Amino acid sequence: MKHPPTNRDAEPHGAFAAARPDAARTADFGFQAVPEADKAHRVGAVFSSVAPRYDLMNDLMSGGMHRLWKTFAVELCALRPGERVLDVAAGTGDLALKLWPRVMPAGEVVLADINEAMLLRGRDRLLDAGMPAGAIRCDAERMPFVSDHFDCITIGFGLRNVTRKENALREMHRMLRAGGRLIVLEFSRVHRALAPLYDAYSFGVLPLLGRLVAGDAASYRYLAESIRVHPDQNQLRDLFVRAGFERADYFNLAAGMVAVHRGFKLG
Repeated sequence: MKHPPTNRDAEPHGAFAAARPDAARTADFGFQAVPEADKAHRVGAVFSSVAPRYDLMNDLMSGGMHRLWKTFAVELCALRPGERVLDVAAGTGDLALKLWPRVMPAGEVVLADINEAMLLRGRDRLLDAGMPAGAIRCDAERMPFVSDHFDCITIGFGLRNVTRKENALREMHRMLRAGGRLIVLEFSRVHRALAPLYDAYSFGVLPLLGRLVAGDAASYRYLAESIRVHPDQNQLRDLFVRAGFERADYFNLAAGMVAVHRGFKLG
């Protein structure tokens, strides 16, 4: 499979230079404040632990609704045959499986993820489905691809795990061609009236499911905590704008439990 061109040998610039973690800074790891340089390692350990049961747990946690949310996100991509798509934090390939048929036969789909265990599962799922795609392990804050290459970039349930989201958004803006769009599917702020019930589910049921099904309650406790410290709908839209995206908007799903954000690179 031919990979898209990269600039691995280029001197760091722009978001590449700014994305380097500062040992003196801290980042949220759930409700904990940890050294910024440690967050990626901790998140990696979480996803390495849950990778074998990740898809099953997604179905159990959402009652299968995550499949509908991902279909809606892919519809917003408005893909055409021949376009180039990058799926960041691709995980086990759920989005990529939906993206691939929409850009073939002459298009390109690339999976990127910082976690090797998740990336390999995603790559293998696409190969098993007869959908060969490039797969590159890399950090969302320091992507190796050349500028102005992709028509669309997606990231599903991965942005909240990025240490410095503003750097990742700038990187994705850099890699998009003029007219390209970024689609981010992420947990967000649920409607206030449902918050007590949602909290009870998140901090009671999710860790229990994690312990019984995946043998790991702590990782699913982190999941619940990471949602609470992630920017809400309006805050994330503002981050889009500061990263250079235009016509930034979002669509609430499941009473705001999940939101799909969209932004365009127009120039």
